[in-house]
Amino acid sequence: MEQLNPKPVHSSPLTPLGFLDRAATVYGDCTSIIYNNMSYTWSLTHRRCLQLASSLSSLGIKRGHVVSVLSPNIPAMYELHFAVPMSGAVLNNISTRLNARTVSILLRHSESKLVFVDSLSSSLILESLSLFPPHVPPPRLVLITDDAFEATPNQPRDFHDTYEEFVSKGDPGFNWIRPKSDWDPMVLNYTSGTTSSPKGVVHCHRSIFITTLDSLVDWSVPKEPVYLWTLPMFHSNGWTYPWAMAAVGGTNICFRKIDAPTIYGLIDKHGVTHMCAAPVVLNMLSNFNRTDPLKNPVHILTGGAPPPASILSRTESLGFLVSHGYGLTETGGVTISCAWKSKWNLLPATERARLKSRQGVRTAGVTEVDVVDPESGLSVKRDGSSLGEIVLRGGCVMLGYFKDPIGTNKCLKENGWFYTGDVGVMHPDGYIEIKDRSKDIIISGGVNISSVEVETVLYTNPAVDEAAVVARPDEYWGETPCGFVKLKDGLDRKPKEREIMEYCRAKLPHYMVPKTVVFMEELPKSSTGKIQKHVLREKAKAMGPLTGKAMGSLTDSRL
Repeated sequence: MEQLNPKPVHSSPLTPLGFLDRAATVYGDCTSIIYNNMSYTWSLTHRRCLQLASSLSSLGIKRGHVVSVLSPNIPAMYELHFAVPMSGAVLNNISTRLNARTVSILLRHSESKLVFVDSLSSSLILESLSLFPPHVPPPRLVLITDDAFEATPNQPRDFHDTYEEFVSKGDPGFNWIRPKSDWDPMVLNYTSGTTSSPKGVVHCHRSIFITTLDSLVDWSVPKEPVYLWTLPMFHSNGWTYPWAMAAVGGTNICFRKIDAPTIYGLIDKHGVTHMCAAPVVLNMLSNFNRTDPLKNPVHILTGGAPPPASILSRTESLGFLVSHGYGLTETGGVTISCAWKSKWNLLPATERARLKSRQGVRTAGVTEVDVVDPESGLSVKRDGSSLGEIVLRGGCVMLGYFKDPIGTNKCLKENGWFYTGDVGVMHPDGYIEIKDRSKDIIISGGVNISSVEVETVLYTNPAVDEAAVVARPDEYWGETPCGFVKLKDGLDRKPKEREIMEYCRAKLPHYMVPKTVVFMEELPKSSTGKIQKHVLREKAKAMGPLTGKAMGSLTDSRL
């Protein structure tokens, strides 16, 4: 029997970096990147990435060293997704939306050796380094200049090279450094910190390889798509699509400014076929005053937060074909998706949107997904109402949190199960639906209230642009729902607090109706565009508790 199971003569680690070598062969003359009036071919992108990796190696960057990038979705950001790990280093993307203090903390925690910095973030990085303790050596800086601006800032003396100088110094024939093992670290991504301090998530070559191919299969991405970079690459490596586009020879449309006119303009100009976006971008696109329908359907993958059914419905009416996926920084990309069934196309639009708002089932590359009681670990009933924690396991799961064994052990359990911290239900058909983050569940009078369910109703109000619901202390019920609402611009008449509450009362059980409604000009968001509920919880707490049973009984009934 041993002859049927021979031992491997040599090791060939899985890595998505090989997709670029293949793209240079198969799609060499095809367009790889378009940015303003610039365009590259896959042969050129391949050569530039090898030169970058060569320059990094010549500088003394070695296996396991961390190289950081502070940049929006421009060609350099795309190239560095290949070039940094091709040098053996670990890629660390940092959000351009963070403040200097946070950037300084992340650079020190990661022990970054070098930082590539977009010219518009030069002041941010310099302020971040000024916060380093005297005994901590700062990383070397490389400035990414941009010809798209009439006047790029002069290179500060703190920057040792410009990006293009760095490219030109490298050897295009560089034999890039392959991982010794599938399990070698490849990327270090910090979570957005919507519920706590950011954690450094480490993924290996194997997990990125599996998730990349899985993302292409699950979304049915064809060869040579035209992909619009509406999703920040600094957000969980753009859900692995930098490497995925090389695998299928796609055209990457890069741009800086995320707004509806720019997005629609690029879709029309370049014939965009695919894009990824958080629900906040879907909301932006659906609220934009565009009269002309899309010339051709555009596939759009959304995730990052449970999208309200009303936003999904409005977006599809414009000509977008929306797919809904679920994943976390800890899983690298989409691991649960709402696998669509053709028979659902016969249903009314509202029912289709409701079904599509569910997170769905595991993707083909994920081993197992379940909803369990976090205490016993047993599966909850498949009744669409029994709450539990969403757990999963498979090759997509991170190696762990960098320098945080306690945090790693809290979420990575025996047998490889990863506890997500998301509360959900399992429907009878096996599809999962998120109800809340575990920290966002509101416990009112001993009854669990899903803030997401209340938000979904608020989003159906035609006057509401954005909404978030958190717990406010209540002397009688313990805590009750508090709704923070941003109204749409240009309303003839703005609704009052009582009107929003009555609107919810007509659509929800009375105990779920917000007892407080706060109107805001803008809701606080994280660097990745997620509404920061921990900030809103503090605001609700600062208001003080609602007092007296009478206050609660105005719109409440537990019967």
